[in-house]
Amino acid sequence: MSELLEEIRRVQREAELLHSAQAVQAAIGQMAEEITQVLAGSNPLVLCVMTGGIIPAGWLLPRLCFPLQLDYVHATRYRGGTSGRELEWRVRPTLPVCDRVILLVDDIFDEGVTLEQVTQDCRTRGSRRVFTAVLVRKHHARKRTGLQPDFVGLEVPDRYVFGCGLDYKNYLRNFPAIYALCQTTDQHGQ
Repeated sequence: MSELLEEIRRVQREAELLHSAQAVQAAIGQMAEEITQVLAGSNPLVLCVMTGGIIPAGWLLPRLCFPLQLDYVHATRYRGGTSGRELEWRVRPTLPVCDRVILLVDDIFDEGVTLEQVTQDCRTRGSRRVFTAVLVRKHHARKRTGLQPDFVGLEVPDRYVFGCGLDYKNYLRNFPAIYALCQTTDQHGQ
């Protein structure tokens, strides 16, 4: 454990700031305005995609001043690692999704696999419409899906990023800004 903590401290020291805490909050505000314009009259069910979506959802929800319900899904591809595998479902929503407008809130849109599979699960269960909101969209050509998020806060280059819900080996989610690993240790998988 001490080796991992040393690695985490090194990553923290060497990280490059991509988006400040102020830029993140401004992006959350913009997303809230866009979401309100589209969903205010639809009585949506907001599903936080755990674990990364917890911080963006926590910042976003108080800015959505219209009736909605909140639940979560826990679907993961990373399991504490730095590259994705097959999607593992840990928890599906407890509130009914049938005939509902759904807003999925997640931390990052990288390859798109997690959001696509959660979106498809909601559709299979009878959702009327599924919207997606992500704090960060990563730019690269490795997308494995045709899905595009409906609401995006910030754009990042093809680097391993953390903070604001995004983690590095299950650490550093709590940082209020978006950082990238230093170039010498950067890994593309998110």
